[in-house]
Amino acid sequence: MTRVAAIDCGTNSIRLLVADADPVTGELTDLDRRMTIVRLGQDVDRTGRLAPEALERTFAACREYAAAIKEYGAEHVRFVATSASRDAENRDEFVSGVLDILGVEPEVITGDQEAAFSFTGATKELPGADSCLVVDIGGGSTEFVVGDDEVRAARSVDIGCVRLTERHLVRDGVVADPPSLEQIAAIRADVETALDLAEETVPLREARTLVGLAGSVTTVAAIVLGLDAYDSAAIHRSRISYDQVAAVTTRLLAATHAERAAIPVMHPGRVDVIGAGSLILLAIMERTGAREVVVSEHDILDGIAWSCVPEVTWNSRT
Repeated sequence: MTRVAAIDCGTNSIRLLVADADPVTGELTDLDRRMTIVRLGQDVDRTGRLAPEALERTFAACREYAAAIKEYGAEHVRFVATSASRDAENRDEFVSGVLDILGVEPEVITGDQEAAFSFTGATKELPGADSCLVVDIGGGSTEFVVGDDEVRAARSVDIGCVRLTERHLVRDGVVADPPSLEQIAAIRADVETALDLAEETVPLREARTLVGLAGSVTTVAAIVLGLDAYDSAAIHRSRISYDQVAAVTTRLLAATHAERAAIPVMHPGRVDVIGAGSLILLAIMERTGAREVVVSEHDILDGIAWSCVPEVTWNSRT
């Protein structure tokens, strides 16, 4: 066993996983898995910079995570930063702040690296998984990766639930409530353009199994399952049909802020961005012809954790 700590800092949230990794069985035993909505990518699409208040929210979460890592005595720690910090002009400020707090330098990875980590995390413990298209819908970007035992193709494109919400649904600091048909059409047009770009590299229609990752997908699944409270065990490996995704997307895009917030499984930090996230998922299913999506609670965070284990020969997936 190797005790590892993985941190995934994305556009909308920062997450921690402290786990014992067994390279023989291929199992991760969670000791601490948590998420904090920090909106690091606040206004990055518009300003090109990380906002001071977004940095402070992120650093506050890092201080909490540093205490947990010390408590559990993780042997290896890896901090991966994704879309927002890739795009920001002042990312050096972010890097130095994380280094001061956690003692490790955040790795601002490429979109292709992000996709490979997601694929490893999502498929390593799925028995019999072959010919998978893994889709990780984040806050600022979405990763597409096709593979079986190895990654065959991967691409990251700049569509995410936060980025598209801020681009099309925010006016004078206020989110449309609910969005107009024109605003929804504008989001959909951006998604279709991004899918065209992804399809230049990744054969989106060839995989037999669509695997969906991250908060937009798991929240849609939780709504479909009618859960009274978020239940990771019930959501993990659930299969959600295209018709169910379409129905939930229609419901979310027609709802007001208060109506979305009242959904029992809705995290407060997703209330305003879940409509765009569900629309991205729906468009992907339509483009690929997938009749269902297999929902995984294991994603880039698990892939980062496995990369900390020296004994694991996982590089074929990067």
